[in-house]
Formats: sequence, structure tokens, C-alpha cells
Amino acid sequence: MTTPPRRVLVTGGAGFIGSHVTEGLLARGDEVWVVDDLSSGKRANLRPGAHFLEADIRAPEVRDLFREVQFDLVSHHAAQIDVRVSVSDPRRDAGINVDGLLNLLEGAREVGTKRFLYVSSGGVVYGEPEQRPTPESAPKLPLSPYGVSKLAGEQYLHYYREIHGLEYVALRYSNVYGPRQDPHGEAGVVAIFCKRLLRGEGLTVFGDGEQTRDYVFVKDVAAANLWASEAELPRDAALGLDDVGFNVGTGEGTSVNRLAEILEGVAGRPSDRTYAEARAGELRHSTLDISKFERAGWTPEHTLEDGLRQTYEYIAAQQSDDTEPAA
Repeated sequence: MTTPPRRVLVTGGAGFIGSHVTEGLLARGDEVWVVDDLSSGKRANLRPGAHFLEADIRAPEVRDLFREVQFDLVSHHAAQIDVRVSVSDPRRDAGINVDGLLNLLEGAREVGTKRFLYVSSGGVVYGEPEQRPTPESAPKLPLSPYGVSKLAGEQYLHYYREIHGLEYVALRYSNVYGPRQDPHGEAGVVAIFCKRLLRGEGLTVFGDGEQTRDYVFVKDVAAANLWASEAELPRDAALGLDDVGFNVGTGEGTSVNRLAEILEGVAGRPSDRTYAEARAGELRHSTLDISKFERAGWTPEHTLEDGLRQTYEYIAAQQSDDTEPAA
């Protein structure tokens, strides 16, 4: 450990990614509080040793917790993440992703929190980019209310840094997968394919299967959060969003067909694949350029094959046991 223990708030810490980040912070020696309303997170994902408050991030109790604990660091993972929900109900999306963020930022401003880690989305803030892999400097042209709310969050953070001195890092995730993954969340296709293969069922692919995504393993994402929580940040007078924004991915695009092939190999058997009509509004390709983050000191350590194998084995253990094993 390079610095003393910190008082850390992880929002969404009962969720898929947030629980892994919580685990990493606890292993570092930090004292961690988790705030989660359990609308999508699970009690089984709460890590031993973390304090827990069941609450919506917009709730007054969250501000009370800031005053009680005086957090040094916030890692903000709680969000409305479904693009389709954002399209059908943009006010709900903004209510959680914008109003919720502002409640946290006001709490951080009030108690003098030193740093704020914000989960943005490299898969949506760039829209349908012309340049792939897509660098942080690419135009920000989101094509969904979810993308708009995530980009708005970065802009609010810029304001809070410039006016109130709150340090922040925006982590623009690609498609995160791994143990504890919800099949309805980010990169949910991985969990869906694993479960169908374990049941001996065929795989359904939407479109021609040649659409690509940048799949990054959740343990590498947790390591990116730990790096961002301690890294020396630039202190120039005029910093833009991209100076403290980092793509978190692998830099490699993988098609759905290739993903299915790898998982069939992990499962040790081929599957019957059926192809359905492509989903309306789905991006064709999304791959992130991670060279900036690699130069700064973080790089993913897990290959896609290794990460998919760990994920498959975790889900297999879940299905053979009523209890959810720690990953």
C-alpha cells in the first residue's frame, strides 16, 4: 500500500462491477462504505468488511452519510445503464444519472472529499465514431439519452473541479464482463451465452453476428479503478474532459460470432446457433483506444479467453450450488 487507508464510498457496490471494485479497495486496506438500493445489485455481492447502506443515491440519507464519515474518495458506479430504458423513459434515466450524481457531488463538496471516480461509458459517449479504436479525443456525439446523461456527468464534474477544487477521473468503460455479471447489464451476452451452453441450449445471435465490441474483464476494470484512485493527476490551469478521461477496454474488437466460438471451446462442445433480426438502434462497432491509459500505467492483464473461462467456470459453479461462491 502506497498511501494510508482512506474512507471510501462505493455507490452501486452490491452490483457486478462495484463489488469487484469494493473488493480491491478492501484488499488495499481502505475502509469502505457501500450505498446501493438493491434494484439491480444483490446482497450476495456485498463484500465482507464493507459497511452497507441500502439507499437510493438521491436520498437525503446519503448526504447524512457524507457528513458522518467525511469520505476521502468516492467511486461512483450506481446508475441507470440500460440504453433501451433511457430511450423509453429519458426522465428516469436523467433522474438517476444526473440528479443522483449531483446529490453525491454536493455531499463531496460539503465535506471536502479529495477525489471522485466517475464511471462514464466509452460505448455510448462517442456515438457511432468514425475512428476505431476510438481515442478519448474523439467527438462526443451520444445517440441515446443514456449517453447524454453520462456525458453530462463528466461536464458537471469539470465544473466541480474548476469551481470547487474536486479532483476527479472519468473512466469510460467498454463492455465489461466477468463473475457476478447480470445477463441484463453491460456485456450481458457473455452471461447469457454461458448459461445457455451450460443448459445444453442453442445460442441466439441478433443480426449477422459480425458486430463488434471491446470486451474487458471485470478484474482488469477493478485494477483500473485502483490506479485512478491513487494516480497523480495533471494540475494544469485549463484541463478539458479528455485530460482526466480514460478509456477502459482492451483496444480489440470481438464479434459476437467469435465470442460464441470461444465460449463453445470453453464449454467443450459446439452449439446450435440461430440468427434473429438485428436490434434496432444497436451500434455496429465499438472498440476503444487504450494507449493513453497504457502510457499512464494501466493495462489489462487478462486475455479474452482467460476471462471468458473464469466467467464460465463461475457461472457453472453457481448453477451447481445454491450458494454464490466468491470470485
